Amino acid sequence: MRAVYIDAKESMAVREAPMPEPGEGEVRLRVDVVGVCGSDLHYFFEGANGEYVVREPLTPGHELAGRVDLDPSGALEAGTPVTVHPARFGTPERGIEDEPHLWPGGSYLGSASTWPHTQGAMSEYLVVRADMVRPLPASLPVRRAVLAEPLAVALHAANRAGDLSGARVLVSGAGPIGLLALVAAQARGASHVTVSDVLPEPLERATALGADAVVRIGEDELPPSAFDVVLECSGVAVAIGAAGAAVRRRGVVVQVGMVPDAPRPVNLAPFISKEVDLRGTFRFREEIDEAVVLLDRRPEIEQVVTHVLPVDRAEEAFALARDSRSSGKVVVAMTGDVA
Repeated sequence: MRAVYIDAKESMAVREAPMPEPGEGEVRLRVDVVGVCGSDLHYFFEGANGEYVVREPLTPGHELAGRVDLDPSGALEAGTPVTVHPARFGTPERGIEDEPHLWPGGSYLGSASTWPHTQGAMSEYLVVRADMVRPLPASLPVRRAVLAEPLAVALHAANRAGDLSGARVLVSGAGPIGLLALVAAQARGASHVTVSDVLPEPLERATALGADAVVRIGEDELPPSAFDVVLECSGVAVAIGAAGAAVRRRGVVVQVGMVPDAPRPVNLAPFISKEVDLRGTFRFREEIDEAVVLLDRRPEIEQVVTHVLPVDRAEEAFALARDSRSSGKVVVAMTGDVA
């Protein structure tokens, strides 16, 4: 079978790999599509994602959809369309017993955080634990289901914000996660969602997806203290400070976009004077199940996917995914026929 490997910074190849065999409690999948995520971009263009450095050839990818190839238990028939919860949870810890996504010692598909690395989904076949598999409704196309994992991230971020019923929400950053944060805020009952970005093209995608208003940073002004909640999806230091200025007194800012593991200047004055809650969010627990239902119910979410490239153009896909003017979510097709 073929698989994509990141060997080091800006070094990628598609190579033959051994066919994986499922053991007890495991399922082998035929992967159809894999989304290119920000962490994948960091591994390729920088050779590391934060503190996690590529030390051996790494197959990227944790956003995937495909079909069951072999389930030794017989519980899932061959050909069953599925997506995957990409986490294996670690060891429970005091104070977070009910938050398995935060337990230390876990792993995530396509991650250099473990040694050996946890190989990802950008391969023709993938073996995962059976409890990671999520069968899809018959009405949900496999191509759209590739958004289940990033939509679960956005839904978890919305959960971290608290009750959004009737809330005025600002989504800062209109990349793929920002667009899905817009969807998540809508699903949680927000009365008005504004999306901001520095570029016009991502804002056009947000408008097409149903944003109530858009703000182009550098040209338009963000109204001060106008939002109950800000979902900050850019990870840019100046945007975090701007979120504090845009949220109301006693409002909530959820930091969705990842930031470098290094000191960065952030204006915290408005957070202090307005008693704003700044909350982190990391991956998700079981929100992927809700994401599957939401994707099935709202076909228009698929427009977040702007490009699908074949696996032999994987490096081109990564370059395209880095260009937010030209692309939303970029997907690599491991098979020739994706429906």
